[in-house]
Amino acid sequence: MSGVQWDDAARFAVYYAPSRESAWWRAGSAWLGRDAQSGERCTAPQPPGLLRPLNELTEAPRRYGWHGTLVAPFRLADSVTQDDLLHATHTWAIRQSAFALPVEAATLGDFVALRPADAQGEAAIRAVATSALQSLDTLRAKPAAADLARRLAAPLSERQRALLIEWGYPYVFDEFRFHMTLSSSLADAEERALLVAWWQAHTPALGPLAIDHAALFVEPAPGEPFVLWQRVSFKTDEVQ
Repeated sequence: MSGVQWDDAARFAVYYAPSRESAWWRAGSAWLGRDAQSGERCTAPQPPGLLRPLNELTEAPRRYGWHGTLVAPFRLADSVTQDDLLHATHTWAIRQSAFALPVEAATLGDFVALRPADAQGEAAIRAVATSALQSLDTLRAKPAAADLARRLAAPLSERQRALLIEWGYPYVFDEFRFHMTLSSSLADAEERALLVAWWQAHTPALGPLAIDHAALFVEPAPGEPFVLWQRVSFKTDEVQ
């Protein structure tokens, strides 16, 4: 997919995505029902006690693919090419050091996600996201006035509003909370609890996430599923 050229409507994002060969990638892609790298549909498990098919509960994150956001989706600025973005992302990535990130399943608001299991891991992945945002910001198109107004109409704190205006996204720097989304918004607390319990039972066997690369994802056109375009390795292949 590296040779694909997208039009100006495409949005790009820098995500963390587990290695394609890893049990984490297989587990997360199966859970969401889609492999964002191959585009193939996957067979989702059915957690015990769940009264609805799991696919009905994962529609929203399925479109984005199995990932944790580092830099939220953005369009390229005028005169910036896909090759410029790829080169800049590689240049950023080789300055990053690999590390292992223990994670746990939790309810975040009304959805379920994986999040760092301790403060040290939270700080380490926030530093990676901050570095990526600062390194790639000049490649990002500023949001259109109407789009910015729509986003500012959301319930945000003053700090988040300021971050949105300056950086195009309100949940960056001190507001950043790394997570890998496992469900759509779910009103039923019992459904959320069943999903958390399933992941709590399976996460120990999967171990920590290997944060040894990032991935460029692309939304080819508004509303279309995101696809994994390129993986970019960090400077060391060995996770410390």
